Amino acid sequence: MELALSPEDAAFRDEVRAFIKDNYPTEMRVPNPETDLSKEQMLLWHRILHKKGWIAPLWPKEYGGPGWSITRRFIFEQETTRAGTMPPLAFSVTMVGPVIYTFGNEAQKKKFLPRILSGEDWWCQGYSEPGSGSDLATVRTKAVRDGDHYIVNGHKTWTTLAQHADWIFCLVRTDPAAKPQSGISFLLIDMKSPGVTVRPIITIDGSHEVNDVFLENVRVPVENLIGEENKGWTYAKFLLGNERTSMAGIGRSTRYIEKLKRIVKAEIPEDDPAHLEFIKDIARVELDVLALEATELRVVAQMARGIDPGPAASLFKIRGTEIFQDITELTHRAIGNYGLAIREHPASANHYMPGPDYGHTASEKYLNSRKLSIYGGSNEIQRNIIAKAVLGL
Repeated sequence: MELALSPEDAAFRDEVRAFIKDNYPTEMRVPNPETDLSKEQMLLWHRILHKKGWIAPLWPKEYGGPGWSITRRFIFEQETTRAGTMPPLAFSVTMVGPVIYTFGNEAQKKKFLPRILSGEDWWCQGYSEPGSGSDLATVRTKAVRDGDHYIVNGHKTWTTLAQHADWIFCLVRTDPAAKPQSGISFLLIDMKSPGVTVRPIITIDGSHEVNDVFLENVRVPVENLIGEENKGWTYAKFLLGNERTSMAGIGRSTRYIEKLKRIVKAEIPEDDPAHLEFIKDIARVELDVLALEATELRVVAQMARGIDPGPAASLFKIRGTEIFQDITELTHRAIGNYGLAIREHPASANHYMPGPDYGHTASEKYLNSRKLSIYGGSNEIQRNIIAKAVLGL
């Protein structure tokens, strides 16, 4: 299945390619932008896209989006991921922004949306807790009403890039007597509030990407409640639907497969029996990518006709993350011993790394990609969603 572009859409695709080539900052082309770049460096491309008017492809034009068709949104995502550009701030633009313009009041839209688009406010996500990961209905962070404020106490964990965040959107329990899903609210919390503490979690690859966030008697204005009290589960599911739809990662997987082919050619002689095995494994993964891309194109065509993919978006999350994990595992195997080293952090540390450059981050990428099938709702949970909501089992 192929996406047949109109002349206008083909011209738009070419415009996107040229814009990336001419404007993407050189200093952002590093192995792992989330951990190799400073906060200001990570914002460079975000601000360039904002100035161009392309920062929020999914947003309606009335809230600052470009007003693109479904097809142009798809083209933009494909071209940016194939080029390896860092996406706009995901927790800000892709996640909390749509929740605010869909369920927030006018004052909240006016206050938060422009600052999300410009990058003035960096957001992080306060969903997971110790003991509450994929089963978000069990969150224990409490928010107790006290006049015009909520008093919030709890502990969020695996909070990505919270060390940079200005705001955090949190699921909090406002009615402990209600059924689990019925007693949760969606609250926006200023990270500078007294009682908010961020502690780093250093992951197995040696990087600082995730954090613990402790909330101790944090006073949050009631005006920062999104929608209705105890209706936060509805807003949380809406947000996760947006997140999972963007996880197919076709462009990223295609880019890494091409890199894998170059590594196999350089590292494994053609007369080595292992070479043929790698060729077969790469072909299998390429077929997986083509199958997922065909599925994505079908969904794009449905969305263009006004059909919501709904729970079927879980399929993108499952296959997109598993395919990328397969690619990083094959890459790690192909590099061999040179792929065993772990870089010093920060990336500028004065530490010699042996072997070719592509081996310097192989272990790091392999280890970091293990999380992909867990975050955003584990793949096991996604299979349950498909079984129940799509297949009717």
